[in-house]
Amino acid sequence: MTTLQASNLLSSSSSSTCKCNVIKSTLHAPKLKSLRLSFPKLSSTNNLVEELNIRNGYISTTTTQQEMIKTSTSGRYEEGSSNLLVMAELYAILETISDRVEMHANIGEQRNNWNTLLLTAINTITITAATMAGLASISGNGTPLLALKLSSTLLYSAATGLLVIMNKIQPSQLAEEQRNAVRLFKQLQKQIQTTLALGSPTSMDVKNAMKRVLALDKAYPLPLLGGVMLEKFPKTVEPAVWWPQQGRQGKQFGGELNNNGWTTNLVDEMKEIVGVLERKDTQEYVRLSKLILKVNKVLAISGPLLTGIAALGSTLVGSPSHGSWAAVLAIVGGAMASVVNTVEHGGQVGMVFEMYRSCAGSFQLLKESIESTLNEKVVERRENGELFEMKVALQLGRSLSELRSLAGCSTIKAEDASEEFASKLL
Repeated sequence: MTTLQASNLLSSSSSSTCKCNVIKSTLHAPKLKSLRLSFPKLSSTNNLVEELNIRNGYISTTTTQQEMIKTSTSGRYEEGSSNLLVMAELYAILETISDRVEMHANIGEQRNNWNTLLLTAINTITITAATMAGLASISGNGTPLLALKLSSTLLYSAATGLLVIMNKIQPSQLAEEQRNAVRLFKQLQKQIQTTLALGSPTSMDVKNAMKRVLALDKAYPLPLLGGVMLEKFPKTVEPAVWWPQQGRQGKQFGGELNNNGWTTNLVDEMKEIVGVLERKDTQEYVRLSKLILKVNKVLAISGPLLTGIAALGSTLVGSPSHGSWAAVLAIVGGAMASVVNTVEHGGQVGMVFEMYRSCAGSFQLLKESIESTLNEKVVERRENGELFEMKVALQLGRSLSELRSLAGCSTIKAEDASEEFASKLL
């Protein structure tokens, strides 16, 4: 049995081996020749896309999109370069303003020194001349009398000439002009810096800044010669103006809409504030300016006149016919001239006149600012109403409640002389 099983296994294995060999021989295939596939040459991707768009009728759309992309890109570039140019121009104006501040500060200090030094020198010369005239009146005839008389006359003549020049230029008033210029240029400088800090400025900001710089240069000139200096004794007194003047508009306020912080009550409140500023504050400071100007004119004429009379009296000291009266004129005239000088230039009357004139100008500027804001019919273009009200209150030295109370009372007291002034600051 075992022998039979083994023979069967051998026969089966040999038959399977034969079958495998047959299968291998039948699956053996001849080598095939290599196939070469040729494809048409395609153009670049951009040309292919254009060709497909032409076939499908989309070529105009694609071209338009490309042009829009180019236009938007160039527009952003031009906008960015324009914004940079505006900022560069504003920074250039800031540099100019810084230079103006330095110039006005230095010249203001110099002119303040003029006032002190000239006043001291003229009073010293006048007192010395009066002393010599007194000594000449008690000295005998001869060379000492002649020397004292000539010295007194020369000193009085020099004092008269210096007084004429000093009264013409009014150094204390010049110094006040430069102080105002420094303050206003610094104010403009801060406003431009705020504009740059808040966001992108526009070309209109550059134009407004240029106009304001030129208006300040005109209002507070630096030279004293060539007719540029401000008239120190004007025929008509008006508030100082240091802002660009625009065409006057009628008081036809518009755009009273409840929008952008503006309400009907706020518009009415601003109208009343304008009326109070015009009736009370501006008129009062113009009146004070006229009063101080009259006092300054009298003092400016009296000083040189007294020193001139004293010089004439000093020449007649020692004469037999007018000796006593000549001495009185020489001595008393010199003493009174010193007093008048001290009151005029020591009291800085010219500076007081300029200060009152500038205060009237400040109220005039605030009044015009309110009117121009209310005259803007498009409410969205105005400054925010709440912010504008706060600025007006701060400029008048009042709180918001006090400002509203003033506007409410002004309607009742419009014709009353005891009406309250708008400003508590000046």
